[in-house]
Amino acid sequence: MKQSTFLAPTLRDVPSDADVKSHQLMLRAGLIRQSTSGVYSFLPLGLKALKKVENIIREEMDMAGAQELLMPAIQPAELWQESGRWEAYGPELMRLHDRHGREFALGPTHEEVITTLVRDDIRSYKKLPMTLYQIQNKFRDERRPRFGVLRSREFLMKDAYSFDTSVEALDESYQKMYDAYTTIFTRCGLDFRAVEADSGAIGGTDTHEFMVLSEIGEDTIAYSDQSDYAANIEIAAVNVTYEKSDEELSHLKLVETPGKKTIEDVANFLDVSKEKLIKSVLFMVDGEPVLVLVRGDHEVNDVKIKHLFEATIVEMASDEEIKKWLQTVPGFIGPVNVQQEIKVIADHAVESIVNGVCGGNSVDKHYKNVNPGRDFQVASYGDLRNIQPGDPSPDGKGTIMFKEGIEVGHVFKLGTKYSDAMGANFLDENGKNKPMVMGCYGIGVSRIVAAIIEQHHDDDGIVWPASVSPFDIHLIPVNMKQDDQRELAEELYVLLNKEYDVLFDDRAERPGVKFKDADLFGFPVRLTIGKRASEGIIEMKVRHSGEVIEIHKDELIEAIKQQIK
Repeated sequence: MKQSTFLAPTLRDVPSDADVKSHQLMLRAGLIRQSTSGVYSFLPLGLKALKKVENIIREEMDMAGAQELLMPAIQPAELWQESGRWEAYGPELMRLHDRHGREFALGPTHEEVITTLVRDDIRSYKKLPMTLYQIQNKFRDERRPRFGVLRSREFLMKDAYSFDTSVEALDESYQKMYDAYTTIFTRCGLDFRAVEADSGAIGGTDTHEFMVLSEIGEDTIAYSDQSDYAANIEIAAVNVTYEKSDEELSHLKLVETPGKKTIEDVANFLDVSKEKLIKSVLFMVDGEPVLVLVRGDHEVNDVKIKHLFEATIVEMASDEEIKKWLQTVPGFIGPVNVQQEIKVIADHAVESIVNGVCGGNSVDKHYKNVNPGRDFQVASYGDLRNIQPGDPSPDGKGTIMFKEGIEVGHVFKLGTKYSDAMGANFLDENGKNKPMVMGCYGIGVSRIVAAIIEQHHDDDGIVWPASVSPFDIHLIPVNMKQDDQRELAEELYVLLNKEYDVLFDDRAERPGVKFKDADLFGFPVRLTIGKRASEGIIEMKVRHSGEVIEIHKDELIEAIKQQIK
């Protein structure tokens, strides 16, 4: 490709709305352009990187025995209503009506569609197991799109679905996909970890996320410093034994705490440690009020609450709901004298608090010397908080540490969640009707491109791994007006194009502009043809190491082969 006619509009300045390196560099290098909030066009350079990632995914999925198809992006509401997710999925589901008033959704995922396809065409165990996948644009109405294509409203995704005859067979399909994902992300040059995770709106059990380690990751990985244990903090179990003080119980006392709403403010004002405070958070769990208590130095984990109640929707109560149920405002909520209709649950750490402090359910008031069991009742205790650095690892080996991660893949064991709901059955070898056992496997394709850039860049621009670089070689004659430079460049362009993707910078630009663009684009090998062109000497620069060597054109092919490999 000749750069003079190639659409790669570079920017010299960092866009003000781009907060992370991948977003900045994708805009500056002309990989993407924003259409509206959370919606991007991939320009030729970005699309080439996207296609390189797609090719790796296809090769590994095909190697694992999966078959590619393509399903519609527009899905009828009836399918989602049949599975029970039309209301449960939440506001992220983009809904629309056609001219006849029929309801549809722009697909964020395709469990319903694929289940219907297989239900209607697969009848016998002889056709199973089967794994089907597609690479297609998906849509989610993100409340806060940000970080460029890392959190957008339209994105490219690979989603696969396995259909088996038994749980044991699903385990085999799941492991195949797990192994394929490990190979895919390794081939993409990513530093990642597979962690235990929550299945979220997809449903199912035994799920893992593949997380690219990055400081700007929106997910936190809890991992052991002495074992292979790793999990998203949403589901990491807390196994801590709390010692209860033997101090004498003091009388309950309501005290003034003017304007002291936060744990830190209350602890400082009353001169007590955060461990003495009881943090009270009102949740609406499938529409019912639940007051959740954790220790002041801990954070409530709403995913654990969802699993405890096997709930569909768990949301923090609004200010209006807090006023309705507790007659107070956030910052002064507490468990003393709450209405009987409100279920009170607490983390295990709360049970060990003696003479603690909690909200007084009255503005600017807190209770001192509050004790569980004496001053308020708890319906049940459980693991309701986020794990923290320094906690014992759930596997009993070492202590927990944190890293941030970008989720690029997720694998689920769905079981019969969708096949039961939608009647996807098969006849076994005895002629008995049974539900298919399903798995679901997603990869954020456009996310991978951004995650690669997050991990592979320097002060000058992107540093592409060879496997996913839009071009393999950047061929740069310093001065196209010099006959010997132009002729050697054109000769090499024809020769190299037979085996490699080559971007030929044939522009009439100053050398400094060309080199700056080359560093910004970040292709693995840069070939500069300059003053020694008449001798057949080329300067080769390796982008990832910065190494520069002069080499004769007769030795160039072998040298490039070594670098690209």
